[in-house]
Amino acid sequence: MGAGISTLFNARNAPSGDTDWDLSFLNPSTSTAPPVARGLIILNQPFSRSLLDILWKACSWHCCADGGANRLYDLLPDELRSSYAPDLIKGDLDSLRVDVREYYSSKGVSVVQDHDQNSTDLMKCVQSIQENEKLESREYEIVLLGELGGRLDQTIHTLSYVHKLRQVRKKVFVATDDNISWVLGEGQHRIRINHDILGPTCGLLPVGVDSTVLTTTGLRWNLTGTRSSFDGLVSTSNHLVPEEKYVTINTSKPIWWCVELSKRD
Repeated sequence: MGAGISTLFNARNAPSGDTDWDLSFLNPSTSTAPPVARGLIILNQPFSRSLLDILWKACSWHCCADGGANRLYDLLPDELRSSYAPDLIKGDLDSLRVDVREYYSSKGVSVVQDHDQNSTDLMKCVQSIQENEKLESREYEIVLLGELGGRLDQTIHTLSYVHKLRQVRKKVFVATDDNISWVLGEGQHRIRINHDILGPTCGLLPVGVDSTVLTTTGLRWNLTGTRSSFDGLVSTSNHLVPEEKYVTINTSKPIWWCVELSKRD
């Protein structure tokens, strides 16, 4: 896989060895084209028009996983629908409505039916991003929209799949109207905090590991060499601190980090 152009945001200003994270692409006032290759995968769960607008603008490639195309179609009024035509609709297509398929096909959208029963619709869409990367010799960041919520088994699949993706991809985000989350690999991380778009609530979740040791700064309830596990302490409902511009997290094993999105008008 080609070297990513977005391995570190503002890496020259980060302490040596830190992985730096910047969520400025969530800022609705950003008007410029995305500075990195970023792909949006829309899944079959509800999401708001305001979040769609932000993420659509932040991404240069857009894909609907099967029934995610129904969600996109139904959310938009007739006069705007053609402005939000995805690059691809892919999956086993057991959820894609006939009228939605006909509409997007008429707009030149590629609709690909993949019958592979060993991969989910999400996995099939990620495979398409990987094919793009080979052609373009660059790595995409990935944003999943609407994948946490709904059926518990599908939510667990997302948690598991993104946890595995950390081994081969640098940045995969999962966005809902309530929060944005991603996996932090073992090591030191520095997260730039824009309090206009993030917070106040956040959490550090030891999903997929037996336990981890956490040290943090920039949180209301910081951890110092604290062991976290499902059988022990889990830092949920923690808070960002308004005067802190960064949160740092050192973790001995991969964890899920989630942070609340500020309410949008």
